[in-house]
Amino acid sequence: MVRVARLFVLASACFVSSPAPAEPGSGNTGKHTKPRVINTTDLGADPDDEQSMVRQLVCANEFDLEGLVVATGCWKKRQHDAKMLDKLVDAYGEVQQNLQAHAEGFPDVEHLRAISVMGQRGYGMGDVGDGKDSPGSELIIASVDKDDPRPVWVMCWGGANTAAQAIWKVRATRTADELAKFLGKLRVFDILGQDDAGAWIARNFPDLLYIRATKVYGWQPSDEYLSEHIQSHGPLGAMYPDRKWATEGDTPAFMHVYPNGVNDPDRVDQGGWGGRFDIAKKAGIRSMSPVKNEGEFDPYLMHGNTAEGAAAIKRWADAYNNDFAARMDWSVTDDYAAANHHPVAVVNGDANHRVLELAAAAGSTVELTAAGTGDPDGDSLSYTWSVYREPSSYRKEVPIENAAADSASVRVPQDAAGKSIHIILETRDDGAPRLYAYRRVIINAQ
Repeated sequence: MVRVARLFVLASACFVSSPAPAEPGSGNTGKHTKPRVINTTDLGADPDDEQSMVRQLVCANEFDLEGLVVATGCWKKRQHDAKMLDKLVDAYGEVQQNLQAHAEGFPDVEHLRAISVMGQRGYGMGDVGDGKDSPGSELIIASVDKDDPRPVWVMCWGGANTAAQAIWKVRATRTADELAKFLGKLRVFDILGQDDAGAWIARNFPDLLYIRATKVYGWQPSDEYLSEHIQSHGPLGAMYPDRKWATEGDTPAFMHVYPNGVNDPDRVDQGGWGGRFDIAKKAGIRSMSPVKNEGEFDPYLMHGNTAEGAAAIKRWADAYNNDFAARMDWSVTDDYAAANHHPVAVVNGDANHRVLELAAAAGSTVELTAAGTGDPDGDSLSYTWSVYREPSSYRKEVPIENAAADSASVRVPQDAAGKSIHIILETRDDGAPRLYAYRRVIINAQ
C-alpha cells in the first residue's frame, strides 16, 4: 500500500502539464484550446456536404472556424457561387441565439458570413498555378500567417486544389525557410481523395501532415435517428437533406480534431471520433475512381486509415450521436433547463481536454481519479476506465481495479517496460440524451 501511495504522487507529478494561458484570441478557453479549422466543400455534388455542414455548425463553439470555402471535386468539377453555403449559414443565424444560451463560444453569424468564400472554381491541378489565386486560397494563407501558434487544419470535403493553390503561391513567392514555416503550421485532412491535387501536395511536400481518410462509411446514424433527432429540429434541421448515397461522409474530418478529451489530432495513431490513422505514411492511397492520373505523382505518401477502418469511429457512436441530438435540441430553445449539457471530466485534478501522459515503473500501480468531475445540469454520473488497446504499444491484458468507479487503479504489467498503455476515462450523465465526456491518459512504462 505504501508503494501505491508513493506512486500516486509520482504519477501525478509526471503528468504533462497544461500550457500557460494563451494570449487573447488564441482560442484557449481554460478548458481546452480550440482547433483552427477551414472547411473546403464541394457543396452540390452530394447531399452529404450539407449534412456535415449542419453538424459542424451546431458544434461550432468547439472550433475556431476560420474558413467555409466552396470548392470543387471529381463529382463537382465546376463551382459558380456560394449560394448553397449562404443558405446554411443563414439558417445558423436563425438559431444562433438559442445555441449561445447553452454554451459559450458560438460564433456570430456575421463572422461565418465573412469567412464564407469561393475557392478554386475549376477542377484539380488544372486550376492551380500562376494567376489562379482564389478568395479561398488567400484565406488559407492569411490564416496560417496569423500570429497564432496553433496549427490550421484544412479539411478537404471535396478536392484539395484550394489548399494546393495556397501552397503553390507560398512556394512561388517566399524563401525556402518561409515555406517550411508555413507548412509547419498547416495540416490537411482529405476525405477520400477527390482530385489530383492531394497527390501533388503529398509528393512535393512530404513533411506536411497529410491524412487521407478512405474509411468514412459504416459509422453513420440511421435514417430513423436523423428523422427524429435532427431533421425535425428547427431551421438547421430543415437544412439537413435526406441521404442520397451515404450520410455525412465528410464529418470525420472535423471530428478528428473535435476537442473532447479523446485524442491529440497531431498524433494521428491515437484514434478519436474521426478515426485512427497509421503513424507511418503509406504510398499509393488512391483517390475516388474518377481521378485517373495520380500515378503521375508516384510515389506520394499520406497517413491512411488503420486496419480497424470505420470501426475506429463507430466505437464512439453513442457519444457522437447523442452529442449531435443534444445540440439540435439546443438549436430550438433558449431555455437552458430544457436541454441536456455535457459533463466535464477531470483526471487527477486536471480539467483540461488535453491528453495526459505519465511515467510509471513496470510492476507498479497507478492511481487515477475523476474527483472533481461534474455536470452542469446536476445529473448523476457514471464512469468507465478502459484500456484502448489498438494505439497502445503494450498489447497484453492490463488489469484495472474499480473500473466502474470514479477512481481506479491500473496495474502496470512487469513486462511493459518501454511500452505505452492508453487509458480512456468515459464519463456519462443520465440526462436525455445521455452525454459523454472523455479523458485519455497514456502511461509510459519504465
